[in-house]
Amino acid sequence: MWANARIERDTVVVWSDDVARPVAVRYAWANNPVANLYSAEWLPTVPFRTDHWRLSTQLDD
Repeated sequence: MWANARIERDTVVVWSDDVARPVAVRYAWANNPVANLYSAEWLPTVPFRTDHWRLSTQLDD
């Protein structure tokens, strides 16, 4: 699901009108992502996620 975002000082604030209580964010988390977030030095931001959930591609220990 897509979300909205804005930069406030040194923080990216993310929200979605379709999600009442978001619990995680994933940025550029796809095979061919739209990546349009840049640092103050104009370097592209690498893909990231804020959750630590097990991915479907991870093997059981």
